[in-house]
Amino acid sequence: MPRPAWSLFAYQLIEPDEQLDLFACQEIRVHLIARQLELGGSADRTLCGTLLPAQPRWSGVAPSIFRDKRLCPLCKAILHAQKQGTRPVWPQL
Repeated sequence: MPRPAWSLFAYQLIEPDEQLDLFACQEIRVHLIARQLELGGSADRTLCGTLLPAQPRWSGVAPSIFRDKRLCPLCKAILHAQKQGTRPVWPQL
């Protein structure tokens, strides 16, 4: 069965662990990252530009993610932009 052009399968979810990493988001939020890293992109950052934790806990992204209050608002906005087929404006880091 062919996958649609846009799919949540293209992303992974990074879940916070017991101790927040010093280099990651300092809030208890879940972030999204592209499953297939793009050339020229930053491989160590989430969709919103946050640094990845040292040892991230990865999981698949379920459709229920849109109801998860912990989802980073910027990751959510970028995900919606990509779903609509527009290229998001990436944060300047």
